[in-house]
Amino acid sequence: MAFPKTLGELKSSQYNEQKYKNRSVKDEMRENLIRKLQFGETVFEGVVGYEDTVTPQLVNAILAKHNIILLGLRGQAKSRILRSLVNLLDDYIPVVSGSEINDNPYAPLCRTSKVKLAEMGDETPIDFVPRDRRYVEKLATPDVTIADIIGDVDPIKAARGGHQLSDELTIHYGLLPRANRGIFAINELPDLAGKIQVGLFNIMQEGDIQIKGYPIRLPLDVAIVFSANPEDYTARGKIITPLKDRIGSEIHTHYPATVDAGVTITRQEAWIKRPLIDGLSLSLPKFIPEIVEHIAFVAREDSRIDKRSGVSQRLPISVIENVISSAERRAIINRESLVVPRISDIYASLPSITGKIELEYEGEQLGHEKIARDLIKRATGQAFMHYYSKAEYSKVVDWFNRGGSLKVSDSEPSEKYLATLKKIPGLIDLVAFSNTVALDKAAEVVSAAEFLLEGLYAQKKLARNEQNVYTVAKQEKQSARYYTDWSDTGGVN
Repeated sequence: MAFPKTLGELKSSQYNEQKYKNRSVKDEMRENLIRKLQFGETVFEGVVGYEDTVTPQLVNAILAKHNIILLGLRGQAKSRILRSLVNLLDDYIPVVSGSEINDNPYAPLCRTSKVKLAEMGDETPIDFVPRDRRYVEKLATPDVTIADIIGDVDPIKAARGGHQLSDELTIHYGLLPRANRGIFAINELPDLAGKIQVGLFNIMQEGDIQIKGYPIRLPLDVAIVFSANPEDYTARGKIITPLKDRIGSEIHTHYPATVDAGVTITRQEAWIKRPLIDGLSLSLPKFIPEIVEHIAFVAREDSRIDKRSGVSQRLPISVIENVISSAERRAIINRESLVVPRISDIYASLPSITGKIELEYEGEQLGHEKIARDLIKRATGQAFMHYYSKAEYSKVVDWFNRGGSLKVSDSEPSEKYLATLKKIPGLIDLVAFSNTVALDKAAEVVSAAEFLLEGLYAQKKLARNEQNVYTVAKQEKQSARYYTDWSDTGGVN
């Protein structure tokens, strides 16, 4: 598509329509949103689990032309949603060439553009700005200044142009004016100093800003959106009340409501479809992502983990990536052709869990690693009941009761491991009962068998010690509040 290059050409093009002359950015977003709704298009690409909660509220706020704040704990897709708003802008808009603040050729704001139009008239050069350049984002930190956001005097401009410092041509525009005719986003708003928040009042209420007390007004056209974490209100700062009063819609985000939604998000965001070396292929049993997702769900309900900090959706994303990497490492070392994650690979991914949970006092006494191991155990137990709630596994338990034991390893070759597992009566039959893997593939059968044994351990039918050996379960009284700690599960005879 050939764009007009001068103001005269612009006036003779489709961009001479009234909507391009004085349509605000919020009107633009509203019109494009309505078009998406009419044609049944996805409004926010890649945002899962908010279809009945956050998304309708966002749609209502945009239709109402509100400034918006997304309020929620870490890892709830706040930044993704803010950045996806750019898809509600036009593909391109015309601006005065060289303008720092995307000046509308029909109604320029800054002095430089006004002078250019007065001197050149219809010969004024025009540029077209794509929508991704109309989104400006700033992470709020305590050291952000008014000059960063609004602007300041630029002595270098004054010296080079021979201007007085009071001349409008000496202004260096901040991020907010540079977002003119676009979207300005501030992440973690409570971290922004109170006096800087005050500086946002005029633009939100009156639509204009003043720089360094200059007797000028810039009636900017900008949609302002924020994100914030409720914990930050007291931990690091707060949103001052007058600013909150000027935000049209406060929308609360949340973690996935179901495990299935969580699995969908994790599959979408995690590096699962990775390039493997020649001869390797990945098979991911469906219970593995479910267990990984259950870890996050169990952690969010655990009283030993700080709920104010939350358990980010980044936890299962990082865990599944590490799980696959552990299985990949095993396949490479043992020269196997199939990469199939096991429960032991989830335990090998402890570093992806311990760094993403904040513990309460009781949890601190036990330590991050012990808590993480307990989360894996409980998560496996929940997934186990989905597949084996009606299974008869007495033969397997009886074998351990008669003195059998089994050591698991995340590096054991699949064929060798399977030969050992076949010695346990009824175990392979139970793998077939679950209907989760291909029985002709040793690596998949091993993964399913290990899932079964870990599920029995979670149900307290078996014990597992610190050396990763499954043995007969102890009969002594155990805590009713938590599952047994690894240090209390006995050893190998």
